[in-house]
Amino acid sequence: MPEPNFRNRTLFHGDNLTFLQAIDSGTVHLIATDPPFNKSRDFHATPDSLAAGGKFVDRWRYDKDVHPEWIDAIKDDKPAVWEVIDTANAIHKKKGKQKEDGSDMGAFLCYMGVRLMEMERILRTDGSIYLHCDRTAVHYLKAIMDAIFGMQNFVSEIIWNYGSPSGGRAAGRRPVKSHESILIYAKQQGKHTYNQQYLPYSDKYVDERFLYTDDDGRRYRTRKRAGGKVERQYLDESKGVPLSTVWSDIKQLYAYHLAKRKQEEYGYKTQKPLALYSRIIEAASDPGDIVLDPFCGCATTPIAAERLGRQWVGMDLWDGAHQAILDRLESEGLASPDGGNGDRLLSFGQIHYEKEPPVRTDDGEIAAPPFELKLQRQKPRWQRLTHAQIREYLAEAQRHGDGIICGGCGRVLEIEFMELDHIRPKKDGGENYITNRLLLCGPCNRKKEAGLTLTGLRDEHKEWIAGGNLELADIACRNASERAWAVVAELS
Repeated sequence: MPEPNFRNRTLFHGDNLTFLQAIDSGTVHLIATDPPFNKSRDFHATPDSLAAGGKFVDRWRYDKDVHPEWIDAIKDDKPAVWEVIDTANAIHKKKGKQKEDGSDMGAFLCYMGVRLMEMERILRTDGSIYLHCDRTAVHYLKAIMDAIFGMQNFVSEIIWNYGSPSGGRAAGRRPVKSHESILIYAKQQGKHTYNQQYLPYSDKYVDERFLYTDDDGRRYRTRKRAGGKVERQYLDESKGVPLSTVWSDIKQLYAYHLAKRKQEEYGYKTQKPLALYSRIIEAASDPGDIVLDPFCGCATTPIAAERLGRQWVGMDLWDGAHQAILDRLESEGLASPDGGNGDRLLSFGQIHYEKEPPVRTDDGEIAAPPFELKLQRQKPRWQRLTHAQIREYLAEAQRHGDGIICGGCGRVLEIEFMELDHIRPKKDGGENYITNRLLLCGPCNRKKEAGLTLTGLRDEHKEWIAGGNLELADIACRNASERAWAVVAELS
């Protein structure tokens, strides 16, 4: 397996997409994360907490939060993801309240989709992701993850039943919300790590089933085996009840008694209990494995990973995330400023804080010295052209009279009937750059789909192409290629 190009116990401070893109492929065992839920709310830390003054905004808008290159990357690499987003846009648009280019849900799914694509890439073959979400977007995120990870790699959905209806939460004209969801996907189903967990038997179950006590005072039950043989099953040797998809034994942090809360509470209402993420990490990784949380916030995942002997990496935009890790490691008795007596504890110097992404060593670039962190190489401007910019350049090259020549069949149509496509398909290693792009009419693009080269399109659909003008199509292809390389020279 590839070696990681980052250090254990590192917090990356900034936009997690930058850091996710900089991590080498296939290096992370487990992603356990609690991202924004698209609640259309602002969340503030309590004024008297260690996180006082901290806040994050869980609102999303196309004009403010979505970058054109995200949309381009999704459309190029995972078109099925875009279909989910497009559906969400159609459903969630509110007349007069949303921009025409998309809805708040669509903006959120763009934000998550482009990051989930990177998360899938960096998982090892035996890795998995546990994505925490709630009813707001779980149905869309499930479809997004099916498109990215593959439906065959869906492992399960955990229902975290964190409490019971009480007090003011019981008000309103609908059932009381008392659960959240955790979607589990493997990088490769059947090869992912899973350590079966067990819960203790209930008192009722014990009283009803373990009816006997031996001379030593040990409780047991009897079981008939093949051949009529009767065996004893001792309570103190029994593993318990295998963990199911409904977790109701771990309560929401703020549902605990104040004394217990204060041991763990950092100040955010959205903070999750250590017990929850400890269970995920124990189930989906082994000691020494690398656990990543791209939205580590109050540091619950890093703390749980440290307690369980895993390596960990966190990412967060919040300025207080680094201090949160130090505070909580210290309060858990895992670290101190000087490492403690006899270096039994971590020192704060062993918790790395980075604002720059690591250098990729898996893409043909010269490998960086061990653990040296540098800026990732900046792509040339011509490699960073958006779809809109590429369309503009190619439309100029393929223009004929008042229309645009289709590079497939040679028909001359208005620009709105032209679609941007790859000359060499992505599955054959075709790049997303302008040098591998062409404008095709809608019918040609649909016939070509994702699996044919331009030559393949013409060979397989001769009757269709014959209705056009191959001479014009060849001119369009030649002009587009010449213009593409001229743009490369201009922007290099």
